Amino acid sequence: MLIIGIAGGTGSGKTTVVKKIIENFPKNEVAILSQDSYYKDNSHLNEEEKKKINFDHPNSLEFDLLVKDVKKLLREF
Repeated sequence: MLIIGIAGGTGSGKTTVVKKIIENFPKNEVAILSQDSYYKDNSHLNEEEKKKINFDHPNSLEFDLLVKDVKKLLREF
C-alpha cells in the first residue's frame, strides 16, 4: 500500500492535485481520505460561535480519529 498525503491551505489546489494523481491509477484502486471529513462537530454551537472558528487551525480537526482511521486502513491491506 502506498499512502500519499497532500497538504496545503484552503483553496491551494489539493483537490485538483489529487484528481490528477488518481487519473494515473486503475479505477477503484485509489481510496481518498479527505481531511474535510474530520472537522470537529460544531453543531452544538450557535451561529455567532461558528463564525469565530478558524477552520485552517489544527485544533478544528479530529486528528486522533484521522490517525485511527489511517491505521485501520493499513491493517486491512
